[in-house]
Parts: sequence; structure tokens; C-alpha cells
Amino acid sequence: LFALITGNIKRWVVKRYTVAIWGFNKTSIELASHLETHSYFIHFMGILNENSSENYTTNEEFSLALSDAIINASENNVNELYIVSKPDLISDLNYFFELGDKHCMRLKFVPDFSLISKKHFSSSHLDNFHVIKPRFEPLQNAYNRLVKRIFDLVFSSLVIVLILSWLYPLLAFLIKRQSKGPVLFKQMRTGKKNEPFCCYKFRSMYINVGDESQQAKKGDDRVTPIGKFLRRTSLDEFPQFFNVFMGNMSVVGPRPHMIKHTSDYNDHINNFMVRHFVKPGITGLAQVSGLRGETKTVNDMIRRVNKDIEYVQRWSLIADIKICFWTVIVTLKGDK
Repeated sequence: LFALITGNIKRWVVKRYTVAIWGFNKTSIELASHLETHSYFIHFMGILNENSSENYTTNEEFSLALSDAIINASENNVNELYIVSKPDLISDLNYFFELGDKHCMRLKFVPDFSLISKKHFSSSHLDNFHVIKPRFEPLQNAYNRLVKRIFDLVFSSLVIVLILSWLYPLLAFLIKRQSKGPVLFKQMRTGKKNEPFCCYKFRSMYINVGDESQQAKKGDDRVTPIGKFLRRTSLDEFPQFFNVFMGNMSVVGPRPHMIKHTSDYNDHINNFMVRHFVKPGITGLAQVSGLRGETKTVNDMIRRVNKDIEYVQRWSLIADIKICFWTVIVTLKGDK
């Protein structure tokens, strides 16, 4: 019954238009799959030259074949034709667009880069320039950066005023009571654009006990008794809200690494520095995806970096709010 009703709605409210693809390659096959699964308001005819094994060696051969295809598609009542081809085969794209206009048919050109790259690209427009990028980055948009900065300022201000105003002196007393040294542990970390910054944490270790670049492990004897509690509850990270307020960190983002670790991992992990296209965060997508804490192997770090890059590509304010919510849940559950 539902299918009958929706079918009638499609016929009565929106008349479907006919779409086809010309060009048989990896990109056109992927485009066809997309159109087939999003064909509610269109009638997809398929790839017109799917069974063709012809390879065009010159622009002239390609132009003649495409011109014939446009005319034939028009005669078969195609309303919209996607041309999927290597850019270098088309000598005059405007000619084909005008030919499509003449036959009352929309033409859309999809460049096929499958022979020169296995990755999917992102594209955008800069005035009249078509820009191809290796990935989509929402935070390249100035408005999105402003929204994220406002969120960071509001969130960090509330934490500083409502929580750190009383928590800081309490923890400072406990930290100094158990071991000599400063309340805050300050360390240079890698920030946005690979620029170093001073990252703050409540000190959780005894001072002068070995190499600071060595990651803390479970049962690490360098950690003080109060430090174990701070680490288990993530309270040691709270001074980083001062970093957020000052603008060198964000509430949500890839976790900042020690400078030495950044250099080491960059030599072994592809695209590692992409995570530094955005500000580092107190929490992040990786941390709420089961990838927080010590990284024992390079593969552990690769999985974390992949999540960081996923965050860079899919940022949204709603995503940041969800990550903050799940951070609370993960912290309350504790480490496995």
C-alpha cells in the first residue's frame, strides 16, 4: 500500500526526468551506482556506451563519437546526460554544452581521474576557477571556523568559571601535598599548522623521573597516587580549557602530540600531518571511538590518525556536541 501511494505521489506531484551517462570507466560505474540508489525523482537509463570497447586516441575521434551520442540521447528523450571522460580528450567543452542546449538537454561533465589517482577528490569553485582538492574540509570555511571558535569560547569560559574556579585550588592542594613540584605540567606540543604551543595539564607524575617523551603506561611508577585518579577520570586534562580559551586548542579535535612523537610518526604514517590542519582538541572522535590512551604499536596510531582525518573531513557543530556528550559517557565508564 505504501509503495502504491508513493508511486502515485511521484506521478502526480513530480514528473521524473530521464538521466543517462556517456563514458565507460571506473568513475562512470561509480556514478551509475549513485544514480541508481538515488533515483526517486529520476529515470536512470544507464551508461549508454557500456558495451563499447572503443578507445579514443585523438580528440577528433572522441568529439565525433560524443556529438553522435548527444544527438542519439536527445532522440531517445534523455533530459540530462552526464559526460564522464578524461579532461584531455575534450578540446572544446562549450561546444558540447551548446549542442546539448540546442537539443533541449542538460549536459554535465564529470572528469575521470581514476587513471591518475585511486583516491576520491573533493571539488569546489573559487570565483570562475574549478578547484580539485584531495579531501573536503568544512573548517576551511571562515563561517564554520567562527562557529567553532564561538563554541570553544563559550564552553571553555563556562568550565573555567563554574568548575576550575573551585577544582583548581582543591587539586593544587592535593598535588603539592603528595609530591614536590609545580601544580601544572607544561609541555610543548604540536598544534595547528605544525606550530608548537605550550600545553597545560595537572601534574600527575613525580618530577625528574626519566624521559618526558616516554608515554605513560598502566601501572607506571612515575605516576603519583593522586595522579592515578586524575588520569583515570581525565581531570588532568582540565587545564587545557585555558589553552582553548587562549585559542591554541579547541574543545574537540585531534589530540596534541609531543613534538618528538609528531616527527617520528610523520616518518611512518601516510597523511599523518593532515590531523594538524585543525586545532588540537581536549577530546576527539578517536577518543570516543575506543582509541584513547596509550598507543602500543604503529597500527594503533594509524587507526587513531584515520579517525582524526575523518573528523577533519566531516566536522560539524552537531558532531562536536555529540563527541562532548560521548566523552562524558566514555569517561564515566572508565578504561577497559
